[in-house]
Amino acid sequence: MNNPNIVIIGAGYGGIMTAVKLQKSLNVNDANITLVNKHSYHYQTTWLHENAAGTLHHDRTRIQINDLIDTSKINFVQDTVTKVRPDEKKVTLENGELSYDYLVVGLGFEAATFGISGLKENAFTISSINSARLIRQHIEYNFAKYNNEADKKEERLNLVVGGAGFTGIEFVGELANRVPELCKEYDIPRENVRIINVEAAPTALPGFDPELVEYAMNSLEARGVEFKIGAMIKEVTEDKLIFEKDEKREEIATNTVVWAAGVQGNSLIVDAGFETNRGRIPVRDDLRAPNYDDVFIVGDCALIMNEETERPYPPTAQIAIQMAEHTAASLTKLVQGDNHLESFTPKIQGTVASLGHSDAIGVVFDDKKLFGWSASAMKKVIDNRYLLKLGGIGLLLKKGKLNLFK
Repeated sequence: MNNPNIVIIGAGYGGIMTAVKLQKSLNVNDANITLVNKHSYHYQTTWLHENAAGTLHHDRTRIQINDLIDTSKINFVQDTVTKVRPDEKKVTLENGELSYDYLVVGLGFEAATFGISGLKENAFTISSINSARLIRQHIEYNFAKYNNEADKKEERLNLVVGGAGFTGIEFVGELANRVPELCKEYDIPRENVRIINVEAAPTALPGFDPELVEYAMNSLEARGVEFKIGAMIKEVTEDKLIFEKDEKREEIATNTVVWAAGVQGNSLIVDAGFETNRGRIPVRDDLRAPNYDDVFIVGDCALIMNEETERPYPPTAQIAIQMAEHTAASLTKLVQGDNHLESFTPKIQGTVASLGHSDAIGVVFDDKKLFGWSASAMKKVIDNRYLLKLGGIGLLLKKGKLNLFK
């Protein structure tokens, strides 16, 4: 019998961890494993807000895939997936085609714009290394341009973030640290710069503990962040954002709008004909796609319901990593002839949101609340633990945030 072909598409948290776990559980003669990714590197999506603000260099966030995989066990193909054809058991790439016996889909997310006029054309998203780098360069350009214009335009210094969920709050926290540095560098009074967070829900960090939300908002407001809560964004143009609050339309002069208010699964899986809900596949208990025993879904493309809340689990890195470990174990069983697969249940071990360099909020260890530097230190511990799991002590020493209190 020929060795089965396992193809993993996407090297985000779910895809890369699946590959790393498989190379440990399968021998080279057990299966032919191929990992496909657009870039030569894996990156930590949960650090992109720091790259976008300019508080962490993007090279710290990305890790070369060939430094993580055993190339004698895994064939890495740097290419872009253009089509998934599950009925034919094939994946089409820009430069070729792959056949599979088992497929792992870890293609990640796309921004959900909810039909807001001008948002797609005029707003930035924190979605990749390159998009984060573009935001940082755009902000720095506007600061540099401000004092070189006879007619100083306020829209250059009004930084607007759409959405006060995790990504939005973490990004404004980094901006609150970065803006004073930019003001000093470009000779701009701090009071000339506005950081404005616009959120449609009646609270920031919807669903989070109210005491922690209050702490986060107080901390950020003390550092100059303005909140527009209960404000629905209606339109984004080249030089302004229009929102509606209390049935009144208002606008903010700005040419920097960063959208951080919604994600959906990759459009390729919708085009492939899988059953989807807002671009995500409602997976079976063992993480396989409905009607396809040979396709596993990990990460942002997978939809898993939380039976307690009757709502989907949020697409977090923590859950993606757990999915990857479960999928690798399932594939190992299948390759070895065991068709009995275990059900997957996420184990939420805590949630921590950064508010800048040394400030954060979190809930860990059976609902224990953390504030300030202790939460910030826990956030770094979580990040470091992932690096240790992914690439061992060498990767941790190279890329980790080893100073827990800075």
